[in-house]
This record gives sequence, structure tokens and C-alpha cells, in this order.
Amino acid sequence: MTDRPNWLNTAIFYEIYPQSFRDTNADGIGDIPGIIEKLDYIKELGCNALWLNPCFQSPFYDAGYDVEDYYTVAPRYGTNEDLVWLFKEAHKRDMHVLLDLVPGHTAITHKWFRESMKAERNEYTDRYVWTDSTWEEPDGMSALKGISERVGACGVNFFSHQPALNYGYYKPDPEKKWQQAMDAPGPVATREAMKDVMRFWLQAGCDGFRVDMAHSLVKNDEESKGTISLWQNVREFLDREFSEAVLVSEWGEPDKSLTGGFHMDFLLHFGPSHYNDLFRCDEPWFSKRGRGDVTAFWKRYQETYEKSCGGLICIPSGNHDMERLARRLTPDEMKIAFAFLLTMPGAPFIYYGDEIGMRYVEGLHSVEGGYERTGARSPMQWDASVNAGFSAAATEKLYIPQDKAADRPTVAAQRDDADSLYSEVKRLIACRQDHAALHNDAGIEFLEIENYPLAYVRKSSEEKLLVVLNPSDTVQTLRCGEKPGKAVYTIGGEISSTAEGLSVPPCSAGIYQL
Repeated sequence: MTDRPNWLNTAIFYEIYPQSFRDTNADGIGDIPGIIEKLDYIKELGCNALWLNPCFQSPFYDAGYDVEDYYTVAPRYGTNEDLVWLFKEAHKRDMHVLLDLVPGHTAITHKWFRESMKAERNEYTDRYVWTDSTWEEPDGMSALKGISERVGACGVNFFSHQPALNYGYYKPDPEKKWQQAMDAPGPVATREAMKDVMRFWLQAGCDGFRVDMAHSLVKNDEESKGTISLWQNVREFLDREFSEAVLVSEWGEPDKSLTGGFHMDFLLHFGPSHYNDLFRCDEPWFSKRGRGDVTAFWKRYQETYEKSCGGLICIPSGNHDMERLARRLTPDEMKIAFAFLLTMPGAPFIYYGDEIGMRYVEGLHSVEGGYERTGARSPMQWDASVNAGFSAAATEKLYIPQDKAADRPTVAAQRDDADSLYSEVKRLIACRQDHAALHNDAGIEFLEIENYPLAYVRKSSEEKLLVVLNPSDTVQTLRCGEKPGKAVYTIGGEISSTAEGLSVPPCSAGIYQL
């Protein structure tokens, strides 16, 4: 496992979708100066690290995940100098910044792809996954074809405008000459080009990268051995030149990603994690109705944690790809959900606006490839002024329409309200930072549970803490071998001893000394 920089052990991340956070030039789109303006707000909340979604030049068919130029900040967000300024201002506040690296594909407008489409061979001919026939698509991939003078079809990773970069095939098919080995000149050149991108921004002052679709680079790689090897090569480069650089993967298999040299892996909201059983289904476990089921998630999480061998696993409040917590949970239910998110191992990630319970905006047309995700990307709601303080632009110019409800949550309304979701999140973050047993790298002991309540022990060399969560609206009983001591945090009431075990109040969360 790769050694972690010390700051990552107490990092609490705040994810910023740049176009929707704060607009300072009244064009209806958020920008980097707006992020800088709000750094003190993020710091006051308790977050000490940022994850910025892609901010590079792009045609924005997929909200910036279709990169046109890895070396240039998109003009709508500002300049490279503005991004360097953000790094410096964050560091002044003892905060760190991760950029979003998209290594698997580019935009069709990227110079590399335009050159790769030419019939004459050049240094970019093998930069992407191309077949030798316009009629043959790469196995398991959709493809672009009939768009250039070059003969062949180019594989795409997701949308049809995202051609897949070529990192080679772990097991090339000898009958398909276009399938190149990982050590062929084209794949090696792609890997080195991505190192150059990382080198450029690390030298500029960023602290590392969250890596998009980190598991998807090498093709014909069922067990991910080739992709692990590729990232180990990248990690060797970073250890030589930027030993403090942090890598966080969108992978979902920590036994693979951490072996590859990542410091932390996301618990994904798709696949077998059962993550959304907790927050985003017809009967979320955190609903007070008490009809949810945590058992499949808990079993899977324990398996994943054991495979991580001490590495970090992130369970985010949400992100730009999923509906808001508030679509399924009330503010009071979200308080209990945050008690869970902020007491689990791994670095917490809070999606902008989740700390005030921003709602999913229903019925929106797709904006920049958002589709059903668009409602979770609406502009941040700061106060009661025009456009909720996000922008001085005319309302119709906003990047995405805002929640129009008269009671829409805002930072200003919640900041001075001791009973607000914002205040509860802030209190939980402070509690986490005050207790070594709740830090990102502290251990967890899994207790036997039936469904409600959920309980686990967090422990460090200094202390042991029992966490008990009962989001349901009925009293629950916990059978625990150890008698808990003083409460260090509670909401909804404290547990009490009975003949059957510990009585856990309804709609409650607590952290107790052991």
C-alpha cells in the first residue's frame, strides 16, 4: 500500500462543481474567483480539502468530462493564473486541492484526436483505440466511424463524443493487429502524455487528482492486472518527482486500486456496493419509516474494507452523478445520515449544497450531458438575494435553473440556526476532528446487527468509540458486549441500559466512549 501524506488522514473533502458554485462576473456560470471567494465558508464548515470537477477547456458536451485541452483552464471559469491563485489561497488556509483527471478519453475536438483521424501516420495515430476497418468496432465498446479520412472505427468510453485513449490491451488478440500491447509505442506515448499533464498541474501547485474511471484504461483486462500495472508505473513516477501527490480513484475495488498506488477509492453508487440502499431508493435505510435494509450494504462494506488492508475508502454524501440526498430524505433524516457519513473510516466527501440539504430540481431539460443528473447540479444557494446569491446575471442566463421554492434552503438561513442541517454537519465535523478514533485512518470494529439499529466501534491507539444509529421512528434494542460510557455526541436522545440490552431512542445518533 502506498504511503499517505499525513494531511490525508484528517482530510474532509468538499466537492465543487465549478459551473454551479459561485459566479463573480455575472455570466450565469460559476468560476474560479467565485471558489476563492468562498474558501473561508468551506473552511468554517470544517472541510479542509477540495475536489474540483473538471475545469479545463472543453466543448462541454459532458460538463467538462470531455477535455479539449488538459493544460488550459476553460475561459468561462477564468485563467490558469486564477487556478494557481486558488491553490495558493487554499494552502494559506491549510487546505488542499485535488483536480479531476480524466485519463480515459478526450473530446473529439482535442488536438490529439484531430491528428489521430488523419490518414497519414503521425505521432497521434495510435493515441486512441482504432480498428483497421471502418466496419469493425472494438469488442465491448461503442465506436465512432465514418467521420474521417482514416480507415477504421474509434472506440468510445461513454458518450459518442468521448474517444477512448489507447493504453493498450492486456491480452491482445493476435488476429486483430490493431489491438496493441501495453508496451507498444502508442500506449506508452499515451501514458507518458498523461504523466506530463499531471506534472504540469502538480508543478503549478495542485495536491493531487481524483481520477475518473481509473479502472477502465487497459482493454481486455478482466482481472485489472494490466490497469494495476499501469497505475503502479504512474505511482513510481509520482514517488520520484511528487512524493506528496495524492491519488483518489473512481474504481470501486480497493484491493485493486490501492495495489495500483492510489491512496483512496470511492465506494461507487453503481455496481454491487448497495450504497444507495441507504440514501437513494424507494425505502432508504435512513428514512424514519424504518422499512429500509442495511444488511446487504453492511456485508459488502465489510468485505471491501477487509480487502483494503488499511487503505482508505470514501463514502460520499453524493456527487454530480446522482440525485441529491434531499430527494429521498428530510432534513432531520439527513442529520442522522451525516452522523453515519462523518463517523465512518476513509475521508468524507461532501457534495456542495448537501450540507444545507439542497434539493434535486425536478423536471429540468438536460444541460451539457447531465440528463437525469441535471437536477443535482443546480447553482448553490447562498442567501435570499437575487439568484440565491449565486450570480448577478439575469435569472434566465443561469447555467442550470435553481430551486424556485420560497422555502429553498440557503447558507444564510442555516448558518445562525443551531438546529439546522448546516449546524449539525459542522458539529459532526468538529467532533470527528477532535477524536483520533474518528479520523480517516482509524480502525473500525464491526458489531453484529439485525438491521436497526446500526452500530460499530471506531478505534485508535488513544481511544475507542461506539457509534449507534437509529434513523427509524421506533425505539430499537442493541445487544452490545461492552457498556458504553460518556456520550461525546448525540442527536435525538441518548441510549439507556435495559435487561434486553441498550435501548436506542427513535431518530437518534450517538457516539459514546468505551
